[in-house]
Amino acid sequence: MTNASVGFQCPECVAEGRASVRPKRSRLGARVPTRPYVTFVLVGLCVVAFAWEFMAGTQPVVEDWGLWPVGVAGLDEYYRLVTAMFLHVSLLHIGFNMLVLWMLGPQLENILGHVRFAALYLVAGLGGSVASFWFSSPNGVSVGASGAVFGLMGAYVVVGKALRTDISQVVGLIAINVVLGFVIPSTDWRAHLGGLLTGAVVGAIMAYAPARGRIPLQVLGTVVVLVVLVVLIVTRDAAVTRDLVSVGVDTGQYA
Repeated sequence: MTNASVGFQCPECVAEGRASVRPKRSRLGARVPTRPYVTFVLVGLCVVAFAWEFMAGTQPVVEDWGLWPVGVAGLDEYYRLVTAMFLHVSLLHIGFNMLVLWMLGPQLENILGHVRFAALYLVAGLGGSVASFWFSSPNGVSVGASGAVFGLMGAYVVVGKALRTDISQVVGLIAINVVLGFVIPSTDWRAHLGGLLTGAVVGAIMAYAPARGRIPLQVLGTVVVLVVLVVLIVTRDAAVTRDLVSVGVDTGQYA
């Protein structure tokens, strides 16, 4: 028997009572997580990748796994569009990105839930990679979680606006970092803006989907964003490949 407010209850009664309690949900309909496990995993992956770079050498790891447009288009190494967002070139680089992820991640994960938050982060990161792929030098290499992190900032502003919470500090953070992206050399501001825009769009899909049919609409909207990104990748891939062929580079692709 189990102690109750009045008398005792059998274990079966306690179990039935717990099963009947509905899980707590956020204002956007997501099940409120007990802990921000996705944020923990994302930070952990970036830290592990940075440790790997430290042991194996930053340059070879970045060359093999960073976002290199020639590698993506000429060698069909599309994985670079994703792996690049987990690599960093310095302690300051990873430190800033992980700080912002640690600040905003748990709040957004609490509002969106594990799955929606993970989708937001990865799609925003891919959006940053696509922008870099499109507008950076084909022979340059870009790495960093900044695109995904800017995506979180963009989503935070949109979601916060929908929920009528204070977003002034994050808006200020975005403004400062957009300016720094143009001032500090070697900063991939293209990835920043691409991630920011993609994150804001996905955030709007999550925040403004009507309660009726919310989950299907959120899934559909996110899939549409992914399809647009894939189309942009294919289009840019073809353009870079043509440029490589025109200058006599063997891409290994033959009709």
